[in-house]
Amino acid sequence: MQKLTNKEEEIMHILWKLKKAFVKEIQAEILEDQPHYNTLSTIVRNLEEKGYVAHNAYGNTHQYYPAVSIEDYRKGFMSTAIDNYFNSSYKSMVSFFAKEEKISADELREILDMIENPKEGK
Repeated sequence: MQKLTNKEEEIMHILWKLKKAFVKEIQAEILEDQPHYNTLSTIVRNLEEKGYVAHNAYGNTHQYYPAVSIEDYRKGFMSTAIDNYFNSSYKSMVSFFAKEEKISADELREILDMIENPKEGK
């Protein structure tokens, strides 16, 4: 999976939320630093070239939709982050969040329960 720019990722989150959208609809969802219509259209076409987005054509207009699910993107993103920042160690990642007080002991117990009882956790 090719890495996305921050703006591309923002657009993907909008498409995952809307399920399908025309460029004007995507533009309406961008609250800060809204790009010009033509710039946004180019970004969406780049996402299509990267395989993240597909479209249905209605005459000269295209309605775009995600070609990659948020779950698949999350898996790739997290795998890359863990490889790059935690030396491929999930233990290092969890201990980082524990040290930064971003995860509680109760949450860790829940995670442990999911690991020990995988069918019940789903």
